[in-house]
Amino acid sequence: MSTDLAKLQRIPREVARWQRAQQTLLSGGRGHALASYRELVQRFPGIPQLWFEMGIGAMGELDFALAEHSFRHAEQLAPRDVSMLVLLGQQYHRLRRPVQARACFERAAAADPASIHARLSLAAWYERERRLEEAWENVEACMASSPQNPQVLCVRALLLHRKDRNSEAETVLRDVIKSGSPDPNVQFSSRHLLAVVMDELGQYTEAIRWLSEAKGLARRMGNTAAMERDYDRADQRRRGLLASLTPETIRRWREQGPAVPCPSQLALLGGHPRSGTTLLEQILGVHPEILAFDESEAFANEIWHQLAPMRTPQPLSLEALDAVPAGRRAELGRRYLKSLLREVQGEPSARVLLDKNPSPTSALHLCLRIFPNLKVIIALRDPRDVVISCFFQNLMLTPTNANFLTLQRTVKHYTDLMDVWLRMRELGGFDWLETRYEDVVDNLEAEGRRATEFLGLAWHPSQANHHEAAGRKIVFSPTYNDVTKPVHTRAVGRWQHYAEALAPLQEKLAPYCRAFGYA
Repeated sequence: MSTDLAKLQRIPREVARWQRAQQTLLSGGRGHALASYRELVQRFPGIPQLWFEMGIGAMGELDFALAEHSFRHAEQLAPRDVSMLVLLGQQYHRLRRPVQARACFERAAAADPASIHARLSLAAWYERERRLEEAWENVEACMASSPQNPQVLCVRALLLHRKDRNSEAETVLRDVIKSGSPDPNVQFSSRHLLAVVMDELGQYTEAIRWLSEAKGLARRMGNTAAMERDYDRADQRRRGLLASLTPETIRRWREQGPAVPCPSQLALLGGHPRSGTTLLEQILGVHPEILAFDESEAFANEIWHQLAPMRTPQPLSLEALDAVPAGRRAELGRRYLKSLLREVQGEPSARVLLDKNPSPTSALHLCLRIFPNLKVIIALRDPRDVVISCFFQNLMLTPTNANFLTLQRTVKHYTDLMDVWLRMRELGGFDWLETRYEDVVDNLEAEGRRATEFLGLAWHPSQANHHEAAGRKIVFSPTYNDVTKPVHTRAVGRWQHYAEALAPLQEKLAPYCRAFGYA
């Protein structure tokens, strides 16, 4: 225990103050928490946890320089604390500082080479960077000391899958499942990965069986019923607001113009998750005049949750949205841009800033209230392929992602989000373009050129080899592994392998197939 920590623990009022700061931080009161942490680290500068928590508060207040300073200080105070180093690596990832993130994971493994936690954290990072051999070395080191550890075996199976050694991965996963691990995360992840492996092996009936079993386990790992209620309440409120919008409303917002100047043309690349947004972002982002941002949390944190928080007692009305004063819109716009540009050193020189994120599609009306000159690209894909692909995703449990635990709720999420797009498309009054995944994989240059020209730019030859650039950088999307491969058509019509499971839901999807031109 550090001297400062022992000193603080002998002062009950300071312990209480720290606890209040932690509670304030957890409840979203970042500014008040940050003020408390600034004073606490002045009085007790030798406590790494204080610096770590101050860094989180600084990130929430978009003071990224202070966040980095705080995290560095925490690391200097705890250079051999494996848990702290892993936590710092995760926060550097959120901060979009991949070099620092990797360094923390590497230091954790070096500090205690026998730590399974450190080794697997580093292996997971290397896997994300597609450094599979280095990931494999760390997993094999774990296997040498803990050959029956189910967490180690699950990561080993993932790497076998990444190496296209799916039959070996299947054997490992079946053994893990047979061992009956009491760890619910192992129970879920082993079954989920086995479903993915069986899909790769063409065993579709077994794949959907294991996937359904994994999703059923996931439903018991959190209060998914409450999450679904929160989501459904937010959806109903959104539908009411969208119904009250008129074309005149959108035109009036555009005439008012943005309350904050944007250094470049701002564009949103949205659509439903698994509709090809990441692929198109990689194609567009290679262009030297486009600065693309992959799955940024800027819009959700700085605009969406500020204007229409999910748990607010009163829904956002058209009158309230219409009456947001210019000063407030400017504040939200500035915070959004600052958060978006966190990974950019200096002022951006690109002509286009491309925010690729499917989530803001369901709040497109809020985007246009703050940035009415926004250019919007909506990625489309066969709704049935979208649903199956989303159902196969392994995502952190949130009120939105809880929808992907059953096929029925996955279809509901698809229809909810695409109803927003259909309504906004009907209203018009802003610049938009639809692009189809099937057209991209059929003729990358033709569809990529069309999207590039919509952004006011000419096609650049480097865009044709986008996957080579993707292989040299961190991709934050859950589909980070797919976009480094050359474009292929294998995912087109994938839903047909699961037609029996989809059969009871085809009627709900049929109107969207017609609306977007799918047979």
